[in-house]
Amino acid sequence: MKNVTDSFVSLGYWPFAGSFGFNTDILATNPINLTVVLGVLIFFGKGVLSDLLDNRKQKILNTIRNSEELREGAIEQLEKARARLRKVEMEADEFRVNGYSEIEREKLNLINSTYKTLEQLENYKNETIHFEQQSAINEVRQQVFQQALEGALGTLTSCLNNELHLRTISANIGMFGAMKELID
Repeated sequence: MKNVTDSFVSLGYWPFAGSFGFNTDILATNPINLTVVLGVLIFFGKGVLSDLLDNRKQKILNTIRNSEELREGAIEQLEKARARLRKVEMEADEFRVNGYSEIEREKLNLINSTYKTLEQLENYKNETIHFEQQSAINEVRQQVFQQALEGALGTLTSCLNNELHLRTISANIGMFGAMKELID
């Protein structure tokens, strides 16, 4: 410490018109040099440093503002996308429900239609069977009637004489006359 105070004290003993040289005493020259350099930097660099810091601060604030705006825009787009998603999901659910109910309706319609078709086919079958039965019965009746008629004619021709034949014709004409009167 004595060297530091000696260097300040020795300033008063320097000659005014002396020689120029380097002071190699680090403890005596560094604090002074640092003080001078810091003073010059603070004096001249204060404005430049302040401007640089202000510019940097403005860039950072602008970046933050832009980021916030982008974030808000992204949030807004996200909300719109979520709203569209909810709408599409609701429509999909509606289509799904309507599709299932439409499928069920079509299934019931198909079952009912098939049932009606089977019922009609059953009716046609029954009508066809009834018609065929009636045709068969009528055919059998005709054959029986034909055979009975042939048998009766055979019996009549063998048993009838002219007088019996005329009486039968008169009786039949009388029956036809009575039937005619009933009809009129």
